Amino acid sequence: MTVPVTTDRLLLRHVHEDDAPSLREIYGRDDVARYVPMAAWTAESTPVEMAKRVARTGIDGPGTALALVMVLDGRVIGDVVLWPTDDTLACGEIGWVLHPDAAGRGYATEAAQALLTIAFEEYSMYRVAAQLDPRNTASARLCVRLGMRQEAHLRQNWWCKGEWTDTAVYGMLAAEHAGSPGVP
Repeated sequence: MTVPVTTDRLLLRHVHEDDAPSLREIYGRDDVARYVPMAAWTAESTPVEMAKRVARTGIDGPGTALALVMVLDGRVIGDVVLWPTDDTLACGEIGWVLHPDAAGRGYATEAAQALLTIAFEEYSMYRVAAQLDPRNTASARLCVRLGMRQEAHLRQNWWCKGEWTDTAVYGMLAAEHAGSPGVP
């Protein structure tokens, strides 16, 4: 796979150690951490979280992942990640985080579209899902914009940060991805 990936406005590249201050600024915010499964990043947790992200350079087996930072005009504004959810690597899950100051401009859509293309065309995945807290309405709307279908709403199935939370599951099959043969 060829990284970096360039979209109309973004550069998507592997995570580097020197991205730590930018990613800590994003993940250290309570409004960002609200809908991700880990606590807001601190000075102590940042090196651990960065080590995980720096190691996510591609999918070549179970337990591996591809993490790319979104760079706009030389500034890291978020990240996207893709990981396999089965041993055959045919199914995957996608996630994204964007700095709130960059929200509402289509950057997450642009980055997620590029990552879906990588999933289906580079990794030949059959299905990609996104699982999210349904209170995260911005991510739910993003899934719909991407052409993902809501497949499930699981009630209070996840214990996270001191409460039982619901999970919305969105999915897309390779045949439904724009750019796949027969799909506009």
